[in-house]
Amino acid sequence: MSNPGPITEPVVKGSMTSARNFLHTSPKKLLIGGRWVPARSGKTFETVNPATEEVLALVAEGDRADVDEAVKAARQAFEKGRWPKMGPHERARYLCKIADLIEEDADELAELETLDNGKPFSQSRTIDIPKAAETFRYYAGWCTKIYGETNPSDLSTFNYTLREAIGVCGQIIPWNFPLLMAAWKVAPALACGNTVILKPAEQTPLTALRLGELITGAGLPAGTVNIITGLGPGAGSSIAEHPDVDKIAFTGSTDVGKLILQASTGNLKRVSLELGGKSPNIIFGDADLKSAVPNAVRGVFYNSGQVCTARTRIFAERGIYESFVDKFVRESTEMTVGDPFDPGTKMGPLISRAQFERVVNYVEVGKQEGARMVTGGKLPGAGKGYFVAPTVFADVDNRMRIAREEIFGPVATVIPFKDEHDAVLQANDTIYGLAASVWTRDIGRAHRVARATKAGTVLINCHGGSDVISPLGGYKQSGFGRELGVHSLELYTQLKSVYCKL
Repeated sequence: MSNPGPITEPVVKGSMTSARNFLHTSPKKLLIGGRWVPARSGKTFETVNPATEEVLALVAEGDRADVDEAVKAARQAFEKGRWPKMGPHERARYLCKIADLIEEDADELAELETLDNGKPFSQSRTIDIPKAAETFRYYAGWCTKIYGETNPSDLSTFNYTLREAIGVCGQIIPWNFPLLMAAWKVAPALACGNTVILKPAEQTPLTALRLGELITGAGLPAGTVNIITGLGPGAGSSIAEHPDVDKIAFTGSTDVGKLILQASTGNLKRVSLELGGKSPNIIFGDADLKSAVPNAVRGVFYNSGQVCTARTRIFAERGIYESFVDKFVRESTEMTVGDPFDPGTKMGPLISRAQFERVVNYVEVGKQEGARMVTGGKLPGAGKGYFVAPTVFADVDNRMRIAREEIFGPVATVIPFKDEHDAVLQANDTIYGLAASVWTRDIGRAHRVARATKAGTVLINCHGGSDVISPLGGYKQSGFGRELGVHSLELYTQLKSVYCKL
């Protein structure tokens, strides 16, 4: 996803009593049919604090049997329950209530997010949690605006269309923005009258489970939202394959997205995929470097580089290349890495031991390929926690692995380009097409490059914000379908034509 801008000031609380109380109720259970139940197998797994490597809680490990029960509950709620038949004004009130509850519990949710994910608390509290509430409130407004059409026809016929809910929606979300990704999936699905089976990432299940408590507290009918925690193979694969799931929405890696698509063929369920990226950031010689440099740093290192739209391929025009690299490295070294609850921390740990090892391995690959590592790498003597410093490679060739493969960590590659044609050619030379950025004072060139770049989102002379009002999605192997805005309603509805003889 994109790096959204903050919408409130940080509120750092000294006490984490509410979050601790939530964690002490362990193991965490599955939400199926309005009830919290253990996995039928009795299995659990650990969710770990990536900053300390300490176990936070045990969580139910759902699998195929639990998914079967959740699908039955969601199907019952869709076919016979109140939610799909509910008037749009009433449905909107429920979504607004969920938004209110998220805001009321914002401190606790931010603490849980930071404990489970490792991102700085200041970012959880000012970005992830408020944006999640904003998403539910935005889609509450769409409940009353899901229109059909009256089509022109001869006088003997009345022809119109209905836009109807799809049915049971399986939603599989990643670990980099856990609550926000849940909101992006659940809110539009509910607004359209669907029922949901949400599968959070096994690395970060806590805020999704807490959201489940808020949803049940808001009074939604049983079975409308079901939450299955578990592993990808087992829980996620069972949702993707299930013959009674009508729709799959997945955000994650391209490799897993391909497996999801293959699994969907059993009943030809509808699929939307928001997948990986290796997004370019093009810095022309006339760019305002006082703005371009710090924004380029945030574009790579925000959320420890664990952002699918991260602008990890930075293309700098040859005339300013060395100057840009010097300024970029200087700014990067000011990204304070450490305790995510320290107000001064700008970058926390990576999500897991596996991700830490993956990123460190790519750093070694970059050295072996002949790129010049100017700063960064594994923090010396870091002790506990999966911390990697902001890492910058210069003199990178766009054909190198570190420039072609999604690392999903704080690793920037800076690549020189000759002119506008060369910049576009290199930017588009990738299997991905999720996002891009352009920095230039020449407004004509800015728009030419934006049009020529094969990416779902292009930013000109700025960085930051995805906005719930505007669509997000990718070209090429970055997926298909658009989340957010009015366009996400297309993911969760289907059209019916009706002809009536007069």
